[in-house]
Amino acid sequence: MRIRGCYMKRLYYLSPSVESVEAVSNDLHEKGITDWHFHIISKDEAGLFSHHLQSASLIKRTDVVRFVERGVIAGGFLGLLFTMPLAYVEAFTLNVWMAVSFFCVLLGSWAGFIGGVSQENYKISRFHDHISAGQHLIMVDVTQENEKLIRCVMEVRHPEAVAQGKSSI
Repeated sequence: MRIRGCYMKRLYYLSPSVESVEAVSNDLHEKGITDWHFHIISKDEAGLFSHHLQSASLIKRTDVVRFVERGVIAGGFLGLLFTMPLAYVEAFTLNVWMAVSFFCVLLGSWAGFIGGVSQENYKISRFHDHISAGQHLIMVDVTQENEKLIRCVMEVRHPEAVAQGKSSI
C-alpha cells in the first residue's frame, strides 16, 4: 500500500492487558494514527468492546485475500482448460466461451473465499499461541517517515507492549 509516496510498514506488538492496549490506542491516536491503521487481535473480544477498541477485521485476521487471489488464478486456468478444446466447435461462440470462463473464475474465487476464511492470516499465525494465552496483538500501520516516531513512543510510554517485528502490508 502506498500513501502520499511512502511505503507502509506494519509494526507488531504483544500487550499483556486490554488496559495497556487502550493506553497504546490513546497515545497513537494523539500521534495521528487513525483506527484505519491500528488493528487489535485478541481472544477477549468483549474486553475490546467494553474499552471501545475495534478488533481487526476479517480481512486482517484471515487469509481470505491471498486465497481469493489463488482461486481466481486457478479458476482462470480451469476456464481455459474447459473452453480451449471447445473453441474449435462452430456452435461455441465467443459469448459462451467468455461466460464459461467467467463462471470458472467466479467459482475459483468463491472456493478461495471459503478456504481463506477458515485460515488464520499467514503473517499473524506466529502469534497464535500468544493470543490463545490471553495476550493482545497490536498491529500498527505506519509510513517510513513515521516509523521511528511510533517506535519511540511505544518504547518510552509502553514498555509492557513488546515489539515483535515488522512486515510490509
